[in-house]
Amino acid sequence: MSTATSAAQLIERPATATVLIVDDEDSTRSLCRDVVSDAGLRTRTAATTEQALEILDQAPVDIVITDLRVPQIGGIGLIKKIREMYPQTAVMVLTQYGTIESAVEATRMGAADYITKPFHIPELRSKLDRMVRTFEVDNENRVLRETLRSRPGFAGLIGVSAKMQKVYKLIEKVSQHAYPVLILGESGTGKELVARSIHFSGVRRVKPFVPVDCSALVPTLIEAELFGHVKGAFTGAVHTKQGLMETAETGTLFLDEIGELPTDLQAKLLRAIQEKEIRPVGGTDRVAVASRVIAATNRDLEAMIQKGSFRQDLYFRLNVVQIKLPPLRERKTDIPILVNAFLEKRSAESGRPYQFSEAAMAQILTYDWPGNVRELENAVERATALNSGPVLDLADLPSNVAYTMNQRVPMPDEIMPLEELEKRAILHALHEASGDKLEAAKLLKIGKTTLYRKLKQYDAQKNRLSRQAAGAN
Repeated sequence: MSTATSAAQLIERPATATVLIVDDEDSTRSLCRDVVSDAGLRTRTAATTEQALEILDQAPVDIVITDLRVPQIGGIGLIKKIREMYPQTAVMVLTQYGTIESAVEATRMGAADYITKPFHIPELRSKLDRMVRTFEVDNENRVLRETLRSRPGFAGLIGVSAKMQKVYKLIEKVSQHAYPVLILGESGTGKELVARSIHFSGVRRVKPFVPVDCSALVPTLIEAELFGHVKGAFTGAVHTKQGLMETAETGTLFLDEIGELPTDLQAKLLRAIQEKEIRPVGGTDRVAVASRVIAATNRDLEAMIQKGSFRQDLYFRLNVVQIKLPPLRERKTDIPILVNAFLEKRSAESGRPYQFSEAAMAQILTYDWPGNVRELENAVERATALNSGPVLDLADLPSNVAYTMNQRVPMPDEIMPLEELEKRAILHALHEASGDKLEAAKLLKIGKTTLYRKLKQYDAQKNRLSRQAAGAN
């Protein structure tokens, strides 16, 4: 059975969630239990926080529905304990009309949602259904991540979309051979991860993997870096040095950004690959090399060939097998899995649980991510670094992600409210400033405090609309 098939079968039937209801009123516990049972979920109940913590300690609980005024340590205290001890457990808060502020505080501490007493059964069903869907998605993502991690050499690659499955199949095939591979893809798509996966899942895994960034090497020293040099070959060559192509032995030489290689070096590289031998700079003897060559670039090599800046014969020699990585905007179904993986990584580093609010996650899925997976990881890292609580919201995302320019520009003779014109001007300035708030304030000729206040206001409006839409459903 293939790994992809195994993963698909594992997520066909998500595990049934277990819901713990915590309330000291018998009638409320009974009503909530009926709603939860009707949804086909496992149910546990507790009248005090002490009982609730005992149940949580005995067996996994996926969702907790708790009253804020439950005896002992109270609902807020229970949420703190859950966040510390059971970070994967979601919490819904039950509150009286007069304690909305406490419910808001609870959401800041990590509660996923709240509902006011006396509540309507359809409203509870709707909110519970939303939390269960989130649980099922998280469960699927967890299974898929573990499945991918179990694949030798694939630890850094995350994604289960059809396009990524094609990439995995190609990696598995080419890893067992020694012919050259050309990896194409935009910046930030993970080209080096693919090269490492090919090497470490193949027959050469115990041999060296030597990465070379062709764009970072000084042009006058590239030849010496790749092929080595003898003592006295040029000023500063006080010792004989082995080249990277020889250092790779029978392993893999990964030439990243191959499109940046000067044309005169392209001819020498072609000869080295074809003849499997090199001549160090300043030397007379040739040295045999047996490393496999994998190259990668984000440039259009065929267009470069037409312009004469890349050798056609080298292109054909490297392009024995081509792996083209899809940009993130073409595999958006992988974004939740990537986000969860990055959040898990940050949680492990900081010891604190993190999750994105619905509004923030919706914006993450809307954004096109021109910087691809690298930009997404940086955005998640920024959000966790700046946020003071476990729930990450729109304001924690980079401004160019949180405030994208997806509204049409008004016509010159079109009349619209000044507030709307102001908002569009601010978002446009942020877009032009690539999310730099200080630069945007300068473009608008306003104080940065004014800009921050306006952005906070837009966040509040967007969150309010999101909650209203959720309530309507």
